[in-house]
Formats: sequence, structure tokens, C-alpha cells
Amino acid sequence: MKSILLDAPGGPEVLKIVEAPEPTPGPGEVVIRVRAMGVSVPDVLIRKGIYKWAPPLPANPGNELAGTIEAIGDGVTGLATGQPVLLSARELSVRGGCYTEMIAAPASAVHVLKDGADFEQAVVLPSYVVAHAMLYGLGLADSATSIFVTGAAGAIAGALTDLATARGITSIGSVSSEAKAEYAQARGLDHAVFYKTEPLAERVFELTDGRGVDAAFDHVIGPVFLECVKMLADFGTAVAYNVFSPLPEKDVFDEMRQNSGGTPAIRVFNIHTYDHHQEALRAITADLIAMLDAGQISPSVGARLPLAEAAEAHRLLESGEVLGKIVLTA
Repeated sequence: MKSILLDAPGGPEVLKIVEAPEPTPGPGEVVIRVRAMGVSVPDVLIRKGIYKWAPPLPANPGNELAGTIEAIGDGVTGLATGQPVLLSARELSVRGGCYTEMIAAPASAVHVLKDGADFEQAVVLPSYVVAHAMLYGLGLADSATSIFVTGAAGAIAGALTDLATARGITSIGSVSSEAKAEYAQARGLDHAVFYKTEPLAERVFELTDGRGVDAAFDHVIGPVFLECVKMLADFGTAVAYNVFSPLPEKDVFDEMRQNSGGTPAIRVFNIHTYDHHQEALRAITADLIAMLDAGQISPSVGARLPLAEAAEAHRLLESGEVLGKIVLTA
């Protein structure tokens, strides 16, 4: 079988396709014949050698896949060969391992999909897990009538928008171009704000009749996060879930104090908290599979490449040229 490995950190060119022996299931394991693999930011961080949870070298950087059960090990019950399943490395003891044609994994880590499931859509669901954990896990879905997302055309922001739409929550998001605005709005975003030319907080207040949003989700931090604090409605929450730019030069708590009349809150979110709460993580994934089956959410696939072109998939992801999930196929 074919797999992707890297022997040392570096650019996309370090991803090499190799021949490996087909796995056999141990006790409590299943072997999955892979049909689709998601390409995500953690994969790139593993490749670069800067991911805290990276597997040891030589490493396979993939973290999510979908396919069918090929073989079943001793002691496994409730599963059958041929069943379509989803697997996320978040539920494995070590991250990575998912850029491959076949994989052995604990039966307890797989999620059964419906017959005829779209494998490519299924591998987008791990991105939705992050969004679900923030919107629902932080208790924001129950009270929010409006949210703001930075990078509205991105994977997590798009998932937040999709989940908000399913919940009847108005969504506003920042974009950098007309093309990204059109893409995000086609996926359910109610209002796009062009962050390069428009003042974010000011536009949000205009779009909400002066009220502001109940929650703002920011993966950038930097000066944008201060805008997120400013745009909050009374009792609103600004959620920071990644850091992709230098931290704000201005004191964030000073900004909170200046806006203290609205009792703002700040939350920092990290999906790795769920490494210690696996039952909750599995419940989130199960809920998302049910929502997908019911047609309540529509995961977006932007590009499909064969497994052998994993390096090109990483180049595309880092370029920001592709709108929607990049998927490898086997």
C-alpha cells in the first residue's frame, strides 16, 4: 500500500510517497481501507516540525480520514466489514498517520457513517468539531442571536457559519476579497465585512442596529481581536482559538475595561482540551454526523487530489487559493 512520510521537517517537498506493508488488525482493532483524507492546518504544522502534539519522525502528518472497514480484529463487536467509517487522529494515542491507503486503528475510535456516505464530506467534519465545541461546548449557541467570525471563508469559520445557520443565528464575517465574500455567503454567511477597507466593529454595529454580536470568534488575534472585543453586545464573549499574527500591541484588558459597560468576556479555546474528555469529543462527532445525515449542515470540499499529490495539497492549503476543504483521495 501507499503512504506519505516525512523524515525531517521542511516545506511540502519533504512529503514522500512510500510503499508500506498492509496492516493487520490486532485485538480490539479494525483495518480501514481509506477513500478520502482531509488536509488541515495541523498537518502543515506537523510537517514544519512546530506542532506540540506531532508524532515522532519519520511521521505521517495526516489527521483525518474516511473509508470502509476492511478487516476486524479479535474482540471487536458491533462493527462489520464494508461499513463506512470516519476516523480522526484526535481519538488516537498519537496524532498523524492518516495519509495512507490503509490503516489499523482502535475500533473504539471509529465513527460509523450511513451506507452510501459521501467520504469527502465526512472528512470535513473534524473541522466542524472545533466549531461545534466552541459554539455549543462554551454554551454560546443557547443564548446567541448573532455571531462574528474572522476569516469567514476559512474552514473553522465556515463551519461556525454553517452551524449558526442551522441554529437560526445571524452570522457576520470578515473577508479579504469579493470572491471570498461570495463563497462565504453561498455557505450561509449573512453579512460580509471587508476588513482591509472597513472598520470591523463599526460595521458590525451598523449591521446589528447598534446592538453588537453575542459572540466573536477570532483565529488571528493581533489588532483584530481588539475589534472583536469592541463589537460585543452586552454580556458578549470574544473567543480566541488560534494565534496567526503577532499579539495585540495594546493591552486587551484595558480594552475590556474601556468597554466594561457591556460586561464583555474573553475565552481562549483549544481543541486539545478534549484530549482529556474523549467521551465528549465522540459525542460532538456523533452529533455532527447526525446533522450531516439530516441535511442540516453542508461541508464544503474545494479541491480533490490523489494521495500521491500530498505535497501539492499542502502548497494549495498554505497559498490560501482554495476555498473549501482540500481532500486527498485513494
